[in-house]
Order: sequence, then structure tokens, then C-alpha cells
Amino acid sequence: MKRKSLLVAVAALAAGAYAGAVAAQAKEQFVPANFYWVGPYAPGGSGASGGMIDYFKLLNARDGGINGVKLTWEKCETEYRNDRGVECYERSKKKGPTGATLIHPFSTGITYSLIEKGTADKIPIVSVGYGRTDASDGRVFPYVFPLITNYWSQNTAKIKFIGMKEGGMDKLKGKKIVNIYHDSAYGKETIPVLDVQAKKFGFQVTHIAVPHPGNEQQAQWLQVRQIKPDWVILRGWGVMNPTALKAAAKVGFPSTKILGVWWSGAEEDVIPAGDAAKGYIAAGFNLPGTKQPVMQEILKYVYAKGQGELEDKSRIGSIYHTRGVVLGILTVEAVRKAQERYGKGNSMTGEQVRWGLENLNLDAKRLKELGASDLMQPLKVSCLDHEGGGAVKFLQWDGKAWKVITDWIPSDQSIVRPMIEASAAQYAKEKGITPRDCSKEK
Repeated sequence: MKRKSLLVAVAALAAGAYAGAVAAQAKEQFVPANFYWVGPYAPGGSGASGGMIDYFKLLNARDGGINGVKLTWEKCETEYRNDRGVECYERSKKKGPTGATLIHPFSTGITYSLIEKGTADKIPIVSVGYGRTDASDGRVFPYVFPLITNYWSQNTAKIKFIGMKEGGMDKLKGKKIVNIYHDSAYGKETIPVLDVQAKKFGFQVTHIAVPHPGNEQQAQWLQVRQIKPDWVILRGWGVMNPTALKAAAKVGFPSTKILGVWWSGAEEDVIPAGDAAKGYIAAGFNLPGTKQPVMQEILKYVYAKGQGELEDKSRIGSIYHTRGVVLGILTVEAVRKAQERYGKGNSMTGEQVRWGLENLNLDAKRLKELGASDLMQPLKVSCLDHEGGGAVKFLQWDGKAWKVITDWIPSDQSIVRPMIEASAAQYAKEKGITPRDCSKEK
């Protein structure tokens, strides 16, 4: 009898311990850190992953997580390769108590490869400032979120900027613009919108591809010299960017007439180019620096304790690092929003976080509360609009640092939105998808 009582007691203790372990495990929100730390694009991947993880560490140290739910993560090296990106996704999608919270592919090609997988697995694919632009139509792409601003929006802001510099949009007529682009899914993404804008405003656009990784561009810039354009749009990535700036200087094309995409506008893109980069202008959807309250908090709670992700302290507050912090903010706020509906203090599933993303409203007041007012623009996401923002600022490299030279320039949605809807509708037709009725979404 005593033995039976002892067994019952032991069983009860074991069950209690197991329940406690499960309860403890449930207080975890797992976010895959599928980035790249090696190869020609390592500065972007290492900087952004560092910023995102630094923000997670800040939340855990300062707040105890999200309403008591600790953020956890695991790194997986994608090498900026589509096949490796898919492998990392498959490896990480079921980890943690509720599976992957969401995925930041940090690659347009990997994003394309994961759209159907994420939708089937009910895991949001979040492509901040990259990816498939027509995924901004949430009716067709319920699990894909090209948040803040997309490539087509950025290009309309770029043409607005050039129009401002030329003295008015009507002055674009007859101008020549060269689009030098990375020969990849990422690089090709803006060819359609530039062609539409060229027709609308009367400028001539020439598209010139640069093969991966982009460390040989002599022929392309000789072509630029022959065309004698008024402006060059640089749609580069990684080593392609400083190579382009140095090649432009060799053929005598002024850096002040080169306008880069936000993936061509980080410190790692200009410092290796030396004097050739001075005066160069690039778009941005996040701003650099460490003066923002959230960056000060990261310095206090993470780096002051020797727990920062970036070994090179000079990169703290750089464009890629603060971009990663923005990724962290978006991730955390989506989980926080999901908890409001599905239960504070609980781990959220990917499906629940999808709802959180689609109902994000980071207005000026909320950004101030987060200490991120000078880091990013406000955004409001909806079933219809998975972009949520659309504005762009322009920065100029003065040889030592990026200087903000414009306010937020809104995109031209009269061009962008019809193109998004037409492209999304075509995708839906090809895939046999019935678009959601947003009026029925809650």
C-alpha cells in the first residue's frame, strides 16, 4: 500500500513537473533568424540580423519579453541562396512551442520561394522593403507582408525626387535615366514600374544588368558614358555598390547624379568606394544613428552588458543595424497585437501573428512610445494593404556619414496601386486563388 502511494506521489510529482515544464515552454515566442553572415552580401545580413536580435534582447532584458513571453531565436545561414533559404525555413518552421512566429527571408529570391510554403503552413512571410511587390494586395497574398514600403512605391518616390531636382515633374520630359540593376529577381523587380513612369512623364529609361555578384562593371559604365544620362538609378546589392561608384568615377559620371535603392544606401556600400562615393544619394525607409531612445536603450540594456550581436562596435546605429531594429519592432508589435485578441501572456501561432500583422497600426504616438519616432515612418496595415506606409526619405553621403536631405516623400499610388492589383489578379488567376473579401475580415 505504501509502495502504491509512493508511486502515485511520484507520478503526481512527475506530472506536475511536466506541466510546469510545458507551462514554462509556452512562455516563449520563437522567431527564426534566417540570415546570411558569409559571402558577398554578408554586411547586409549580419547587420540586419544583429539589429533584430539586439531588439529582442532588449525586450527580454528590460520588459521580460512580450507580456511575459520571452523571445527566442535560432540562427540559420542562408548564404543569400534560394535553396538554402528554403532549407532554413523547413528546419525552423516547427520549432518553439507554436512553431515559427514569422519569417524574415531578407532576400527577394527566397521570398518568392517561400510564398506558397508560408501560405500553406500559415506562417507569415515578412519582406520589409523587398520581395514581391504585388504581395501588397493582401486579398491575394494573405500571408505575405512587404511592410513599410515596396520597390514600386520607392521608384515613384525616386522619380518625384528627380523631378524636384530638375525643377518640376514636367521637366522630366526628354531626360535620360539609366537603371543599373543586379541581375536577379530583386534587381528586375522595378523594370515594369520604371517603364510605366517613363511613358507617363516622357523620359527615356535604359535598363542595364550587372551579373552576380557585381564586382565587374567596366562594360556597363562604358555604356553609361555613351548614353550620357541625366541620372543613374543604382539598384545594387553587396559588393556591386562600391564597385559601381568607383566605376562611375572612372568614366566621369558624377556621384551626385546617382540615386541608389535602399539596398545600395548603407555605410558598407560607400566606405569601400572612398572619395568616389562622396555626394552619392540613396533612398531609405529607416534612418541611422544611436540618438533615438530605442537605440539608447539597446546600448544600455544590451551592449553595456557585453551582450550585443555586433562585434564591430562601429556598426552600431548603422543603416543595416537600425534596419534590423525595425524588423524587431515590427515582429514584436505584431505579436503584441495578436496577444490583444488571442490572449496576453500566451505564445502566438503563425496564424495568430498573421492577424496581428494585418491589424498593425504604428501611428506617431505609438512610435514615440517605442522610442522609434526618428527611426521609421508610421504605418497602418489592412487586409487590402499589406504595405502600410509607402514613403521614402533620401540621404546623401558626405564622405563620413549619411545626411538626411528630404522629409518623407510619399509614393505615387495612382501608378503603384493599379499595377499591384493587376499583377496580383494575374497571379490569383494563374494559381487558382479566390481573393479574399476584405469587407468580411475582422
